[in-house]
Amino acid sequence: MKTYNDLAGDGGSNFVGQVTSQLEKLRTRLDKIKHKIALMSGKGGVGKSSLTANIAGCLADRGYKVGILDLDLNGPSIGKLLSVPNDVKLNVDNDGVHAGEGANGIKIMSMDMLLPTADTPVMWTHKSGETASWVSMLENTAIRELIADTYWGELDYLLLDMPPGSDRIDNIKELIPELAGVIEITIPSSISQHIVAKSITKNNTVGVPIIGLIENMGGYACPSCNAEHPLFSGQDVEELCRQKEVDYLGKIPFDPRISEKTGNGKLFYSEHKDSPAAKAIDVSADKILNFTKSNS
Repeated sequence: MKTYNDLAGDGGSNFVGQVTSQLEKLRTRLDKIKHKIALMSGKGGVGKSSLTANIAGCLADRGYKVGILDLDLNGPSIGKLLSVPNDVKLNVDNDGVHAGEGANGIKIMSMDMLLPTADTPVMWTHKSGETASWVSMLENTAIRELIADTYWGELDYLLLDMPPGSDRIDNIKELIPELAGVIEITIPSSISQHIVAKSITKNNTVGVPIIGLIENMGGYACPSCNAEHPLFSGQDVEELCRQKEVDYLGKIPFDPRISEKTGNGKLFYSEHKDSPAAKAIDVSADKILNFTKSNS
């Protein structure tokens, strides 16, 4: 079987020209964004998206221009967290598809905003017997187009809400070589830490800078009295950071309000700044800002 490199020409497809054009368009988009940060976890269910939304809210409240790109194609939730309706009308012009705007003025792009209804699933194929690698290629193509076609304008921070697992980071690193780094998120459970340790190793192997690790749901913060209680049992997350030689960005106590929409469409962080969870998000945001300033 011949590969593309074996062909004398491109069969009139102008394949190289198309790829070059898309890369130029991608660079035009990304050059207007100062810092690109991926937030990821080895597994789902650790509150990554809720934390991403509220860190973005914290940065926005400090006067930074912030956007979130929801790369969890099959389980997008950022739109709901930022009170952006599924049927929001997106502006499309010569600059591309303009990102929507959610709570705290945060720019957003998510697969949810491109589907006809809120409960429409993403269907990669209707054919039986399709291989996993084929589906993976389609997902990578969709991610590439989301990044290349979205017009953000000028931003200080673009947060990439990654899907569970570490298999997409290679593609992201290829598309965004100037990625400032990744923030790993875990909960105190031993299973979550075991899997996030693999993700840290993967990022070290492929040369992606690790900004640090956030311990989410590191205890339960009572909404009434603000007292904190244990929520999960497991190894000390700070010890995991020492073993892996990554910075510990903070411990965010679980608060049941953090993933709920408020009546006025604001984020948890903005509505409950005096809560233990919001104060802990502040601490983590400070460390993220210090990292980007010292590595600019």
